[in-house]
Amino acid sequence: MKKRTVYLLLMFVVFIALIVIGAIFNISMLLLFTTILFLSLLFYYSLLLIAGLYNRLKTERTTPDLDEYPGVDILIPAHNEGVVIRETIEAMLGIKYPGNLQIYVLNDNSSDDTAEIAQSFDDTFKNVHHIQVPAGEPRGKSRVLNYGLSISDNKYYCVYDADNQPEADALIKLVAISERHERSAGAVGYVRTMNESTNWLTRMISIEFQVFQLLMQSGRWQLFKTGSLTGTNMLVKRSVIEELGGYDPYAIAEDAELTLRITQKGYYLPIVPDSITWEQEPETLSVYIKQRTRWLQGNLYIVDKTLTEPGYFRGKLLVHSIHQLMVYVIFWLFLIVSYVWFALGLFDLFEVRYTYPLLFIWYLSYIIYTAQLFAAQATQRTFSPMNIFISVIMYFTYAQLFSYLFVRSLIRYLKAKKANQVIGWEKTTRFKSK
Repeated sequence: MKKRTVYLLLMFVVFIALIVIGAIFNISMLLLFTTILFLSLLFYYSLLLIAGLYNRLKTERTTPDLDEYPGVDILIPAHNEGVVIRETIEAMLGIKYPGNLQIYVLNDNSSDDTAEIAQSFDDTFKNVHHIQVPAGEPRGKSRVLNYGLSISDNKYYCVYDADNQPEADALIKLVAISERHERSAGAVGYVRTMNESTNWLTRMISIEFQVFQLLMQSGRWQLFKTGSLTGTNMLVKRSVIEELGGYDPYAIAEDAELTLRITQKGYYLPIVPDSITWEQEPETLSVYIKQRTRWLQGNLYIVDKTLTEPGYFRGKLLVHSIHQLMVYVIFWLFLIVSYVWFALGLFDLFEVRYTYPLLFIWYLSYIIYTAQLFAAQATQRTFSPMNIFISVIMYFTYAQLFSYLFVRSLIRYLKAKKANQVIGWEKTTRFKSK
């Protein structure tokens, strides 16, 4: 195991030990400290919520016309995507873009009928290219995208996942906004859920995306003029990715990792909420757990880099670095403390007398969380009796999965680091459209 990972693990153990010691010997100071930190976290998310609402409710924006539309390469990483790839390519062909548009299906050694479907489009349409990506290590989206960049040459490239169906005007809106900002590295659109009504899980994922990929993104752009790449429906200038040396092939959260390097170089990533792609989300809990474990392992890799490499807490990058730590370290530690506290009290291992309004803070966190869900639905006009009910119970159900997912991801991440292994890429299972 590398020294820096050992240091991180020791820091974590020391932090937990300090919490336990504080709980035994000075419960009042611990309560005061955790209360201030947690209220700060709630304040930050409330600020993002208000800023995001302001950004979304401003006068409707129109897409600026350009004198000349630069060429764009659409890159679609695809590994065993036969279930969805036909509808995806058809959606790409429906994109209305006045400039040179090339579509590359990057077939990453598929063993199903992905190749046959993609080749049939290649044989029919001049701007559709079925590309067989050579086998190689490490496996994953980053390596495939790097290969796609090596065989394409337009000014911009736009990434879409293999289950995406962008709206016809999605791309032109990204390009128009990117061209308008001098220091833009590209632009970031919005991802909506095409199978939202399938079950409770897909509804919860859809509502989550409306909050964190719409309101929170819009809020960060409004306050700090900084955005985050979403992995799909994202436009990047070729000159920028070449300056950065391409994707990090070991980053399985390649979008978040690239966001940090783009921001570190002083570039902007404008948020374009009206550029919409529709995406299929996991319909079963097992598929969801595998997907989110991969996402969390990718973000733990980024947290590792943030804490152990210099330069991540300067300028605009400070916003992203603090956000990573708040979501993937501080928030989870608060959850662990609350669970331990509850268990100790449940088994009557010790009694605590306090004057801090802990119950009020719990109510406040529930109210703020639920208000975020309602606010996002209000801006998107997605209110329905079922979505209101789902929003009310999400804090007690969906949100509580985060602790299990974090522990699962952390254990796998540390095991891989100890064995000096590359973290494996687990593909998200697709479902047939209904």
